[in-house]
Amino acid sequence: MTSQKKVALVVGANGVIGGNLINHLSELNDWSIVGLSRRGGVSTDCITYIPVDLLDVQETKAKLASQTDVTHIFYAAFQDRPSWSELVAPNLAMLTNVVDAIEPVAPNLEHISLMQGYKVYGAHLGPFKTPARETDANHMPPEFNIDQQDFLERRQKDQSWSWSALRPSVVIGFGLGNPMNLAIAIAIYATMSKRLGLPLRFPGKPGAYDSLMEMTDAGLLARATVWAATTKSCANQAFNINNGDLFRWSEMWPKIANFFDLEVAPPLPMSLATIMDDKESLWNEILAEYELTTHSYQDVSSWGFADAVFSWNYDFFADGTKARRLGFHEHVDTEEMFLEVFKDLRERKIIPQHGLAQARRLHR
Repeated sequence: MTSQKKVALVVGANGVIGGNLINHLSELNDWSIVGLSRRGGVSTDCITYIPVDLLDVQETKAKLASQTDVTHIFYAAFQDRPSWSELVAPNLAMLTNVVDAIEPVAPNLEHISLMQGYKVYGAHLGPFKTPARETDANHMPPEFNIDQQDFLERRQKDQSWSWSALRPSVVIGFGLGNPMNLAIAIAIYATMSKRLGLPLRFPGKPGAYDSLMEMTDAGLLARATVWAATTKSCANQAFNINNGDLFRWSEMWPKIANFFDLEVAPPLPMSLATIMDDKESLWNEILAEYELTTHSYQDVSSWGFADAVFSWNYDFFADGTKARRLGFHEHVDTEEMFLEVFKDLRERKIIPQHGLAQARRLHR
């Protein structure tokens, strides 16, 4: 006798995290999937996409009123704002609106999974205690990740459902039109460097080239998210999720350059958001010449996020052993992860295949 099918409501379905989570769930035979996002998507036999503005309370309730079979909410939505304090209200409201809409109509709701990150530890503010652990004290607000978890903890009391919070490092995987996609940013930066006949220079702050770093593979994160959501011993807890290895850009950068057949020159601090601002015409030339899949320059631009990551001139890692102690033992080699993502971008014709011509050289 087969177990009853679980129904996943993936909130933020078109992001790197949500998209890879949907890919993983679709490979499992005991899940049906509903994806929420502002843009929606093309529904299939096993995935139903619903376009919705989660900041609109009435629209959210109306569009989710029929989702009575939902058993698991996987929340990975995010809306950006100019300042840290402005992030709190919309991001807390979206989560609240989803729970308010689903909880009354879905009697079989079992779990709510919340996607967080190392911002919980203040990693975005400056040097923080490493390795960061789930038991570390919160930092001074504002911080929407902490407010979202506080909301779930309060809401869960006396309820039959449980929650979990996943805390990945920088998430690496395929995804377009996302403002936080480091792999795409590196790939486009390297592609344009080659096109201009330039070596690949690390553009980060002094000190960032040699700091200890870690990453989280999007596929690994997806598997860990489902594991935590379906393992009773993980109920009502937070988990750091990372690849399990550490690296320095000073070692990784030459390997990335080698993948793109580029030389490496000494690091030079520069804002990618600034120097790549005038490169849309160059991108369009590359698209046309190499017959790439047409994506706007905005869809492949994550320069502000890349600048943030490359500005971390301090160690950036967390202790991932709590998840391993409770049974999640997967790990990913970070170098192989980067190279596999770049290969995937070539196969999807997002960037040119091996051998892109160095059509221009800057004259000294």
